[in-house]
Amino acid sequence: MLRPEIKRVWDENYQVYGVRKAWHQLKREGFDLARCTVERLMKQIGIRGAVRDKVVKTTVPDTSAPCPRDKVNRVFRAPAPNLLWVSDFTYVSTWQGFVYVAFVIDTFADCIVGWRVSRSAKTDFVLDALEQALHDRRPVRKSGLGV
Repeated sequence: MLRPEIKRVWDENYQVYGVRKAWHQLKREGFDLARCTVERLMKQIGIRGAVRDKVVKTTVPDTSAPCPRDKVNRVFRAPAPNLLWVSDFTYVSTWQGFVYVAFVIDTFADCIVGWRVSRSAKTDFVLDALEQALHDRRPVRKSGLGV
């Protein structure tokens, strides 16, 4: 008796409702049933909710490599421009898939001084972001960033 109701709720909601949302909808409609019952019946019918995209792993640590030293003692604030830059990269979901964004930040002004976007998480695009920052800011060797 409940299977057609569960299937109806699932169909009416573009076939994306999972157990929890279908259960809540059925409760709003006056059905008195347990969540585990909805789960069991959905499994029997062979329907399930939409599953979000898998998590993209951007970093795979090399446990055999030594950990780099913390040269700034976790103090990420510089007293003047071009004394301390930090870098990171992340990923952004787009209609075409994931893109990776690398950026370099001057900690004095908290502003991005170099950035790059890439379809792959290779080292090259992170280094390109650093090259852009070096080209645009042209830090002198005495600034502390001397290259």
